[in-house]
Amino acid sequence: MTLIAAKDVSVRFGGATVLDNVSMTVHPGEILTIVGPNGSGKSTLLRALLGILPTSSGTVTQKPGLRIGYVPQKLHIDGSLPMTVRRFLSLPTRHSASDASAALARTGMAGTEAKQMTDLSGGQFQRVLLARALLTKPEILVLDEPTQGLDQPGEAGFYRLIEEVRHDLGCAILMVSHDLHVVMAASDRVICLNGHVCCEGAPHVVSNAPEYRALFGLGTRGALALYQHVHDHDHSHDHGHGHDHAHPHHLAEDHAHDA
Repeated sequence: MTLIAAKDVSVRFGGATVLDNVSMTVHPGEILTIVGPNGSGKSTLLRALLGILPTSSGTVTQKPGLRIGYVPQKLHIDGSLPMTVRRFLSLPTRHSASDASAALARTGMAGTEAKQMTDLSGGQFQRVLLARALLTKPEILVLDEPTQGLDQPGEAGFYRLIEEVRHDLGCAILMVSHDLHVVMAASDRVICLNGHVCCEGAPHVVSNAPEYRALFGLGTRGALALYQHVHDHDHSHDHGHGHDHAHPHHLAEDHAHDA
C-alpha cells in the first residue's frame, strides 16, 4: 500500500521549470527524507504532494482518507498578539485539554499549556508545532525543514524525537531537510533532488552516489559517521528499535548492486 505517490510530476512558475518529471512514493511507517541544494524544488515538491500547489503535468495520488500531520517551516507569531500554547494547539481545530496535554507530553513539552508562544525557544516552538501535528493522529507526518535555526544538538534531539514518534505511532515520516549529517543517519530512504530526482535509496548508498557527491561533496561523511556512533549508543537500551529501519535485505541488494 502506498500513502502518497507522484508520477512524472512537473511544476513550472512562469517560464521556469522548478520540478521536472519527478516520480516517488511514500510507504507506511518509513522515514523518507528529501535533500537537495537551495532552489532544488524540495519545498515545492512537498506542497505538490500535499495538494497545496497545482502541478503543471503529472499526477499526485493519496490514499483515500489519508490523515496528514504537517509541521511547516517555523511560523512567525506577532509578539503583540497573546497566544498561549494551549490556544495554539486548538487552531484551526479545537481539541480537548486531555488530548492537548498528551500531545505536549509526547513531544517533551508537558506542563507548558499556559506559556506564551512568543516566550518559547526555537526548539520548544518546533516541539509545539509537532505536538499540534500529532493531534490529527496522522498516518503520515510531513515536516518542511523542521530544525531550521536550531543548533546541532537541537537538531539531533529533534530528529531522535521524530524517530520515537514513528516507532510509537507507526506513522510514516516525510521530511525536507538541509541537515545532511543528521538526516542521513535518521532516514530509511533518501531522495536527492535538484529539479529532478538525482538519486534515491538507502542513506549509505545515496551518500556514495556520484550525483550526491557532485552536489554536496564529501564533507558530510565524517559527521555522518560520528552521529551514527552516538545515535546507536543512545538507543542501545531501546531493544534495538532505534535502527529497526536499517533493513538487511536493502543492504544485501545494495552491495550486490555495487558489485
